[in-house]
Amino acid sequence: MRLIMQKDLVSVLGSLLTKAVSGGNRQGKIESRIVQVDSNEFNYQIYLPPQIQSEENLPVMIFLHGIGQRGSGGLVPTTGASGAVARHYFAQVPAIVLLPQCRQGSYWSDPVMDEMVMKSLAQTLEEFSANEKRVYLIGVSMGGYGVWHFAAAYPGKFAALVSLCGGSSIRTGDRFDALAQKIGKTPARFFHGADDRVVPVSESRQIVEALEANGGNVKYNEYENVGHNVWLNVVGEKDLLPWILAQHLE
Repeated sequence: MRLIMQKDLVSVLGSLLTKAVSGGNRQGKIESRIVQVDSNEFNYQIYLPPQIQSEENLPVMIFLHGIGQRGSGGLVPTTGASGAVARHYFAQVPAIVLLPQCRQGSYWSDPVMDEMVMKSLAQTLEEFSANEKRVYLIGVSMGGYGVWHFAAAYPGKFAALVSLCGGSSIRTGDRFDALAQKIGKTPARFFHGADDRVVPVSESRQIVEALEANGGNVKYNEYENVGHNVWLNVVGEKDLLPWILAQHLE
């Protein structure tokens, strides 16, 4: 999977989350937290919108990054010019954004990474009295694989799914139908470039086909003459964020 430079990740993530949303000039803040899995400690980041000072029951968006951002030092810069840019991009997002970081050599579907993400989510929901019925899952590339994994592993947990150039973490046997059955009717938006040579477009095509066969609620956008960097097209989907925020569990 091709690397996404950190500065590009910040701008793309921010653009995805701020398109078609109007707001004031107030900025939120990016903070770090620690979660423990067995004897290991993991850092994760959270973006806290200005509304956090006066509102409870805010939605939570989980962003799962791609393979190039694996590490342990934090996904998004918090200080200096880079930190200011990050806060600017996030400024109009009326939600808490949870930013876990996958360890080097690991994948989102690995048991320890799975537990780390879910514990980070639980801590965030509790700490900020966030809305458990409005938890949204967004992922790019390796993070798209993570979206499919978590949606299937925790059916009914997420109010909406957004996968950019994602795929199935199942390597043998039935790679798509079993996932689709567990994902069920969770509202989903999937995006892929037709000429992607990193994650084959057949991954998204097959999960969409399986979801539709199982009565799923999915909308799929495939872009002709676009490769792996499909996120550059997705940022133009002005209805995406309003659609995400409109979803909620019953």
